[in-house]
Amino acid sequence: MRAGCVIGSILLAVVAVPGEAGAAGELLGAWTAVEYHLADGNTHRVAGTIFFTESNWQVLFFVLDGDGNPQRGSAEGGTYTLDGEELVFWHQHNLSIGRELAGLEASPLRMTVRASDEAQPEPTRVELLGDRLTLLFPSGNRMSFVRAS
Repeated sequence: MRAGCVIGSILLAVVAVPGEAGAAGELLGAWTAVEYHLADGNTHRVAGTIFFTESNWQVLFFVLDGDGNPQRGSAEGGTYTLDGEELVFWHQHNLSIGRELAGLEASPLRMTVRASDEAQPEPTRVELLGDRLTLLFPSGNRMSFVRAS
């Protein structure tokens, strides 16, 4: 019985409070993309993964159509900083292209590489709740993830 209480206390201590990012350690690792929610109300399924190390991030994801076929893709990465709920992505490289989908205009092929001192910041709000991660972008769009195994 006592062991169960101790384990329960430990579990309560490591579960994130809604809306609070807590320590950067909670963000580390791989997260599987689930949905892309647009500010205009459209929602798209996505497939891909975002990775966080101590200071770097990398994402590869595809926006899928209703049949599950990839219509848009993006590979991005760089460094990041985390202060409470504010996650700032510093974009050093990007590769993206996409067809038009509900709420998303067609996007021509784009390839960008920047030195670290030329990286572009993207302040983003982060919500962590257990194994769920939501990134809330300045555009009003948000992307949801679950922790990868």
